[in-house]
Amino acid sequence: MTIGILALQGDVREHALAFAELEVATTPVRRPADLEGLAGIVLPGGESTTLSMLLESSQLFEPLGAVIAGGLPVFGTCAGLVLLAADVLDGRPDQRTFGALDCVVRRNGYGRQRDSFESELSAPTLAAELEMPDSALPAVFIRAPVVVTAGPGVEVLASLSSQGGGRDPVAVRQGSVLATAFHPELTGDRRLHRVFARMVAR
Repeated sequence: MTIGILALQGDVREHALAFAELEVATTPVRRPADLEGLAGIVLPGGESTTLSMLLESSQLFEPLGAVIAGGLPVFGTCAGLVLLAADVLDGRPDQRTFGALDCVVRRNGYGRQRDSFESELSAPTLAAELEMPDSALPAVFIRAPVVVTAGPGVEVLASLSSQGGGRDPVAVRQGSVLATAFHPELTGDRRLHRVFARMVAR
């Protein structure tokens, strides 16, 4: 079982190290041929509009979209969430997404770089699924997107208190798609990588 990591920009090394701790093999994906034989793929954080343009220039957008639409498990973090969303607010007019996740997402919804922050999340669903204690899930938000709305088929795995007094979904899953508004690869907690590895194995 080998998981590909889109290696055009972003936290490629950090995701690879996280999976290595779980003894899961990874390989970088930079061109269409690299998609062959993958059991799953990670779309890491970075800058979503830049990633969208790099996917076009590398001729990866169409073939990657095809394998995701075909059911290849995909894990998107931060900018990866934006790339997976059905609709994006405050993006470039020509920005494309894969539309694999029934969510409306706002780019930089928590602010710019100086507004980055860390938080601890409650994630009882992850704890139950992994048969682990329900301890706080550390989360690093860097120019993070906000999930404005999530469709009825989207499972919320973790949420964050919003300024309006509600709860923002920050870790979601729909079928073979897992996505977070934050960077789990930048912490020592491997629960989300473990969940994705299980999704891939299934």
